[in-house]
Amino acid sequence: MKQEKKSRSEEKYGDIIGLPHYEPKKHARMDPGKRAAQFAPFAALTGYGDAVSEAARYTETGMDLAEDERERMDMVMGGVMQRIGQKPLVRIVYFEEDGKKEGGSYRELTDRVRKIDMNRSCLIMQDGQKILLKDIIDIEEV
Repeated sequence: MKQEKKSRSEEKYGDIIGLPHYEPKKHARMDPGKRAAQFAPFAALTGYGDAVSEAARYTETGMDLAEDERERMDMVMGGVMQRIGQKPLVRIVYFEEDGKKEGGSYRELTDRVRKIDMNRSCLIMQDGQKILLKDIIDIEEV
């Protein structure tokens, strides 16, 4: 009778190939998702990704208005001041400084003006937001 040739792994591990897989008696098996997480990439430079994202974030610089634009806005502001008791509805475009880096962004807001604070040179809107007069680049009553 012809004898079958054993594979190399059968020769090497033949005594344990047929045994059942070991199951620990004291510990439950780890969830595959948790087990995979322990092999996740390691972030050696903590915060580096955030710093790169912050540096790449676009900001604009504020612009100065021409004299005729400033005069037009002063006329609109005069009308708003006269009707402040009626809380006039306005659309404002203003520059907002960025808290983290140089520059900022332009914002547009449509809301009612609750008060004009001349001591702080700002408009106080119905929702409580304060907008500095020097940052307003366009205002119109709606």
